[in-house]
Amino acid sequence: MSDHPPRLRLNSVARSFRTEAGELPVLRGADLDIHAGEIVALVAPSGTGKSTLLHLAGLLEKPDSGRVLIDGQDTAGLSDNARSALRGRSIGFVYQFHHLLPEFTALENVVLPQMAIGTAKAAAEARACELLASFGLAGREQHRPGRLSGGEQQRVAIARALANRPGLLLADEPTGNLDVGTSDRVFEELLAAVRGAGVGALIATHNPDLARRMDRVVTLWEGLVAPVE
Repeated sequence: MSDHPPRLRLNSVARSFRTEAGELPVLRGADLDIHAGEIVALVAPSGTGKSTLLHLAGLLEKPDSGRVLIDGQDTAGLSDNARSALRGRSIGFVYQFHHLLPEFTALENVVLPQMAIGTAKAAAEARACELLASFGLAGREQHRPGRLSGGEQQRVAIARALANRPGLLLADEPTGNLDVGTSDRVFEELLAAVRGAGVGALIATHNPDLARRMDRVVTLWEGLVAPVE
């Protein structure tokens, strides 16, 4: 690994939730480093805290204790606005369901997150066209999501996640809603794009074949992150 700080560092992160039966601890002091260019699979049964871990890593939730660092920056003392700004600049998200804005074109869906952090419209459109073309969508820029196939919609979602050149990509079952053949192609494109950009990625998946293509695999065991050999 390089001398640079990890793209993501979770240090003794704990998170519990209140239930009718009392406190339910989900994470009990989880540690995880993800470095630039490293793609890590998160494989764990439902209900063990995968979504919680991703939400904490993506600054969508705050831990009860422990630290979340993005490119070496401790996020503990940041205001909500500062957390949102850091998330917009430094973290890209891909979900199982693409969550594209249906009233906007493919191009506009990739432009909007760039303009949200202050990128000029012309530069944002140029970046969006470049990304869409890299995912085989040249000529589809003006199509709204409803006119795109499932695989094309997820490619737009990946392009959107990479639009602001984030250092960290978080993905939750990014190809889980696609048929097997399309899933395989889209996943290979995702891996190539992430590695090519030097992004660190944490990808939650139930698919062991996809997990094996990543650099390493981790799971959640009794609230801790553990390696899968």
